[in-house]
Amino acid sequence: MKVLGIIPARGGSKGVPRKNIKFLCGKPLLAYTAESALAASGLSKVVLSTEDEEIATIGRELGLCVPFIRPIELAKDSTPTIPVVLHAMQELENHGESFDAVCLLQPTNPLRRPEHIDACIELLKQTDSDSVVSVLPVPDTFNPMWTFWKNEDGTIELTSGETEPTVRRQELPRAFYRDGSVYVTRTNVLRDQGSLYGRKVQSFEMDPQFAVNIDTDSDWEMAERMIGL
Repeated sequence: MKVLGIIPARGGSKGVPRKNIKFLCGKPLLAYTAESALAASGLSKVVLSTEDEEIATIGRELGLCVPFIRPIELAKDSTPTIPVVLHAMQELENHGESFDAVCLLQPTNPLRRPEHIDACIELLKQTDSDSVVSVLPVPDTFNPMWTFWKNEDGTIELTSGETEPTVRRQELPRAFYRDGSVYVTRTNVLRDQGSLYGRKVQSFEMDPQFAVNIDTDSDWEMAERMIGL
């Protein structure tokens, strides 16, 4: 299976300005994802998608392939992920390169390791799933069996759709949320369904010690503490 690794890194981040190339514990944030991606044996090629020339230059210095500059219209705050991925795929296909799957690796998750990437790719190979997504367990307090929607009239309803919440913590079903570290999706699903997930999604449970998603200054400080451990 040929798998394309795509690292999307735009220059206009708001929560932490210029975060993709801001130094985190001695090196640019982008470097952590670049190093893991380049060390992953399951990726056939790794490209950086950016509209920013400075980020592109740093990406090349880190060993990443930067075969195109992303159009500005695909680098806005409101730009969805799928058009960015499809653009990268099309650019490479224009040069005769095609892939069976795409692995999306966001620089904002710097602690994921090459073995996590390879494990997700292997899971896609071994199953008939449309995609594999890395996840973390939801704390019991926020389990869907214990959480509520609030209606306009102020009444609440269990998000699970049940009439009564589960009484005992031990009876709660395990629940998970996507942590953003790794997405591996078959290219036909990306094209035909316009989705990173598809209809059949396989999960890869991350170890919390490798999971941090940097969106804010407090997330950045957490990453510094975790790397420093």
